[in-house]
Amino acid sequence: MMDYAGRVAQADTYPKMLRLNAKEHGNEIALREKDLGLWRLFTWSDYQTRVRDFALGLLEMGLGRGDVIGIIGDNRPDWVAAEVATHAIGGLSLGLYRDVLDEEASYLLNYGEAQLVFAEDEEQVDKLLTLADRAPKLKHIIYSDPRGMRKYDDPRLMSAESFAELGRARAAREPELYDRLVDATKGEDVAILCTTSGTTSHPKLAMLAAGRVLGHCATYLAFDPKGPDDEYVSVLPLPWIMEQVYVLGKGLLCRMKINFVEEPDTMMNDLREIAPTFVLFAPRVWESIAADVRAKVMDATPLKQRLFDVGMKSGLAALEHGKRSGLADAILFRALRDRLGFTRLRSAATGGAALGPETFKFFQAMGVPLRTLYGQTELLGAYTLHPEGKVDPDTTGVPMSDEVEIRIDNADVHGVGEIVVRHPNMFLGYYKNPEASVADIKDGWMLSGDAGYFNANQQLVVIDRIKDLAETSRGERFSPQFIENKLKFSPYIAEAVVLGAGRDALAAMICIRYSIISKWAEKNRLSFTTYSDLASRPEVYALLRKEVETVNATLPPAQRISRFLLLYKELDADDGELTRTRKVRRSVINEKYEGIIDAIYRGDADIPVDTVIRFQDGTTQRVRTTLRVVDLGGPGHMAEAAE
Repeated sequence: MMDYAGRVAQADTYPKMLRLNAKEHGNEIALREKDLGLWRLFTWSDYQTRVRDFALGLLEMGLGRGDVIGIIGDNRPDWVAAEVATHAIGGLSLGLYRDVLDEEASYLLNYGEAQLVFAEDEEQVDKLLTLADRAPKLKHIIYSDPRGMRKYDDPRLMSAESFAELGRARAAREPELYDRLVDATKGEDVAILCTTSGTTSHPKLAMLAAGRVLGHCATYLAFDPKGPDDEYVSVLPLPWIMEQVYVLGKGLLCRMKINFVEEPDTMMNDLREIAPTFVLFAPRVWESIAADVRAKVMDATPLKQRLFDVGMKSGLAALEHGKRSGLADAILFRALRDRLGFTRLRSAATGGAALGPETFKFFQAMGVPLRTLYGQTELLGAYTLHPEGKVDPDTTGVPMSDEVEIRIDNADVHGVGEIVVRHPNMFLGYYKNPEASVADIKDGWMLSGDAGYFNANQQLVVIDRIKDLAETSRGERFSPQFIENKLKFSPYIAEAVVLGAGRDALAAMICIRYSIISKWAEKNRLSFTTYSDLASRPEVYALLRKEVETVNATLPPAQRISRFLLLYKELDADDGELTRTRKVRRSVINEKYEGIIDAIYRGDADIPVDTVIRFQDGTTQRVRTTLRVVDLGGPGHMAEAAE
């Protein structure tokens, strides 16, 4: 096993680690990118050269120690090169989600006083140029993809190739300059400004030291080893802490090969071509893959549908006894793993939010070695993980080392309380926000804000955000997230919001999975025009009623959904309804849909809606429809409330 801690002692910053890898393994593959249908290879020497050119280009632009450099776009080699180059000059990298709105972008860039942003393509350049006076300090925009850029005439714009040429010219004049810059970097210096999950309107910026990220990655890798023979496909947004950990921290430390897909829409095809040994997907991605599999089964022949049912039943039955089903593998799972690109998987993980146990078991039965990780941005991502061979879908595993200390504060009679954590490689506080740092850190312990407990096997069980745990007016406690995850195992349900805090019973607002229900509708010769129209069809309501009743049958009576409706639109991060990592912002939902929620609990059978939906491109659409409320009965039967 590689001495990860020893390697961090040798090179405690990203530029130092990259230089070490280029010196010792210069001709080995570090990165791959799918571009125009072909995989482009980048060796460690290529990676190092690009970073050097970018770093010296930044110097030529007058940037240096303490300056904030923004990066926005899809996951690409230039994204990671820009980040490492920023650290090489002593700057602070600030990653922005590619779908960030103008208002969010201007807030973050102004907050960091960013003078330069690396942007991937025309779409991101457009976004930055429209900010105009809202980001007055932004002087330079460096773009990597030249397609569509000829129409612009703005002095702030420069292609990445022209920018890199500035760096090459500086390197020719001062060949030892880059090494001097790298030597001056320090592991304890703030290098990364990482946005928190943003459950409030504006996310905080956690200050991370690259040396601490590498140190935490050494702990992670000692618990769950990876190496140069591992293939990883980067599909989650690079501003997210876990993708930072895998692509930058672990990628540099253990030299696993990082692969970048061509487009989000080509992910599954690109994944199959690489056949990675390890993947990390957010719950929404695992849910989407499971839903797509079940949707394709719906279109299959009766024989294939029967084989799928037999295979799943056999696989799940074997899983209950900690085994694998040879029959299920032969008739279903071997071909399914190949179709999904999972043939070489040695490890797989989910994190960022809770994944429903049913979805988890679906993949485990398939033979995907799925495990759950848990953590926070402030604690440099994950710090618990299932031990190999001891995977429990209801838990998030155990601490990765003895240095990770976890306690449960203010526990109730069932042992449920707030999860509080500390370890040696924590964040350095919030950027320009010392008050928030003091509020969230007590005597060196990070207050997670999550409710949880340790089970009999000493694995950590995370229930929900403390502020989201709810209690009905009858005094029955419930976790909305737990029930929502059960609902989202259905291939027909994309998102759900469970209501009931302070009310007599539970209700739900459900968003249909349009891509799948539209296929179902076409197969059943059901005409429709838009999402809103399809979601209002009585046949779709009947289909979803069966799904909700199936979930209700698995829940205690007090936690069953008594009423539900199908929302006229998808929940959207652009509307503030979800965070960029797809977590529900309940306060926004409660405020925005207050009238609909009140009507549900009044016992209304039909709720008229007349509203305007605004799309990301600025266009609008008026929606006039009537939401039908399905009454399933149950505790605190809401029909009684209308009497």
